Amino acid sequence: YAVQGSDIFILEVNPRASRTVPFVAKATGRQIAKIAARVMAGEPLRSFDLKAVSPGHVAVKEAVFPFARFPGVDILLGPEMRSTGEVMGLDRRFEEAYAKSQLACGNDMPQSGTVFISVKDGDKQHMISAAQRLSKKGFRILATAGTARAFADEGIPVELVKKVLEGRPSIVDVMKNGDVQLVFNTTEGTQAIKDSYELRRTALVHDIPYYTTVSGCLAATQAICTLGPASLEVAPLQSYS
Repeated sequence: YAVQGSDIFILEVNPRASRTVPFVAKATGRQIAKIAARVMAGEPLRSFDLKAVSPGHVAVKEAVFPFARFPGVDILLGPEMRSTGEVMGLDRRFEEAYAKSQLACGNDMPQSGTVFISVKDGDKQHMISAAQRLSKKGFRILATAGTARAFADEGIPVELVKKVLEGRPSIVDVMKNGDVQLVFNTTEGTQAIKDSYELRRTALVHDIPYYTTVSGCLAATQAICTLGPASLEVAPLQSYS
């Protein structure tokens, strides 16, 4: 839609059953496309006796991106449609479901090693709990100056590492040496996004899981700190219905 004053203009109508419909159908056990087709053919919706569903499981949808196939592409997302598909993580709890969604799209959930955390000022307090949980699990924490100071003030063990523009060895050098297994990084502002491009690209090239939002960082932390080496189980889709 486009709105100008009191006038509403419809720019596009897209009545298609795309990726979300089959996802919801599998998550709820309802044949949504079949029901919709019968409704369009004239059958009343009330004839299907649809009731609210309270499933005993969690379904997580994760997008799959083809960044590794295109040299020089920035993995930071914007309003453009970039995903080439989606996967579903399904389990009884959110942590396991989220972990399955990450594994399905190619992101490993490291159980040990080093996590690099560098977040914008408005996100620092939100990341305290994540850093505390990862530290208790045994992760070594690297952070840039501002983030490291926020963690140190909370008594979280943290090691300072340089940004790319601050000289060498920088965090990119550490990542290229294979000494980082997980990256949490949020940015704002054109210059900050530009300055952190090499960081994102290095994570992509070296297959290091990289999260660019607070919600993604916290979800990954939940999954990592809950899972054990053999805690994920495989079950048929029908067992969740």
